[in-house]
Amino acid sequence: MSSEQTSSPFNRREFLKGGSFGSAFALAGSSVVSLTPQSEAQESDTSENPPVPVGVIGCGYHGRDVVATLSLLANAPVVALCDTYGPFLRRTGRSAPQATQYERYQDLLEDEKVAAVFVCTPTHQHRQIVLDALTAGKHVYCEAPLAHTLEDVRDIALAVKRHPQLYFQAGLQQRSDPQRYFLLKFIRTGAWGQTVQARAQWHKKVSWRRSAPTAQREREINWRLDEQLTTGLVGEVGIHQLDAVSWFFRRRPVGVQGFGSILHWNDGRQVPDTVQAMVEYPGSVRLNYDATLANSFDADYEVYYGSSAALMVRGNKAWMFKEADAPLFGWEVYALKETFHKEIGIALAADATQLDTVTGDGGKRSEPADKYVDTPLHRALDAFVHNAWVHQSAVEDFVASFGAEETEALAEYLVDLEESKAPAAGIKEGYETTAIALKVQEAVAGSKALAIEDSLFELG
Repeated sequence: MSSEQTSSPFNRREFLKGGSFGSAFALAGSSVVSLTPQSEAQESDTSENPPVPVGVIGCGYHGRDVVATLSLLANAPVVALCDTYGPFLRRTGRSAPQATQYERYQDLLEDEKVAAVFVCTPTHQHRQIVLDALTAGKHVYCEAPLAHTLEDVRDIALAVKRHPQLYFQAGLQQRSDPQRYFLLKFIRTGAWGQTVQARAQWHKKVSWRRSAPTAQREREINWRLDEQLTTGLVGEVGIHQLDAVSWFFRRRPVGVQGFGSILHWNDGRQVPDTVQAMVEYPGSVRLNYDATLANSFDADYEVYYGSSAALMVRGNKAWMFKEADAPLFGWEVYALKETFHKEIGIALAADATQLDTVTGDGGKRSEPADKYVDTPLHRALDAFVHNAWVHQSAVEDFVASFGAEETEALAEYLVDLEESKAPAAGIKEGYETTAIALKVQEAVAGSKALAIEDSLFELG
């Protein structure tokens, strides 16, 4: 097991941390209506929960990001770290000085202090680590994508089903973001009318190739450039946007046409640096997705098109652009508005505060209070710690009353716990989204069209 390059400017969560439009728009506006997220989007409160000691497997860029974020949580002490590459392990250890350091993840799993593990290794190493962690009785948080092959992700999903006493969370951080839940409920009101199409992109000019002191180490850290190991741009980056579109559409795709090319980084790599995919959903609704490592213009965002309005989402911000013939709900008159070239977007922010209206040239612009200084990763890790504790407590209560052999009854009993857990991506979301990403990547790699059958999502 070896994790990712320490100085990598690219990471799977980069676009999740938000961003600005720079000089893309001029600002104008009035007051902001108070828009409050629904109950399922409320923050989990782990402050009064007992600590859940955790271990982090993989101390590259993602692992260090996880450790740094865990340090902000009150009840997630990092007691163990693991990486086969000594410099990564020692560097991450400076952020968790009380943690025991291991070169073998198997030794970390034998550590009785560790109650839960974060799997932050390269994608192709996830399967065996997750299976061994579940066998060792640890709750598991696994980065997305869950695996680099359909066979591996199936093995993970089936193993999770065999261990109902353990909590599993997939690293689809947007599933824990209150802003996303607010937008989801907003969409369900029918504000954008009939769903028409969606567009999503991720643009960043950066090479995935990394240098290393030895040839072996260079091969290890450049796993993203090996077509046998990587899920490509679609899996390593696009999976989050694919998940968001399917989530918002409430549909699973039925087909995909993909294209992939090496257009800029002609350095012997096997994996396209530029990809496009047309993903078809039921009802002839389509997502147009593109990603590139060759140009950074316009960065990343999603746009959802409806017959009454379009919804643009970028980072933790969103705007609605209404059609001239769209029905008027009333609150739009008072909402903060921002001009994008010739279009006026209505700012949508969960839990925004009501502010005084200030108008006129030279006037002071009113803005909503920033309620989203926390990254989606922070929300997701906080949810994991909370949910693992809730899950473990319920299992202990069940076992005390009925014994440990009634696994089917335990699984049914735990279903009722979902309402007490913080929003997060479970094995169902992790499996389905990874399976979709792998199918889209297959179409991109072969520049071909593929059907996505319902059987893809059946685990048996």
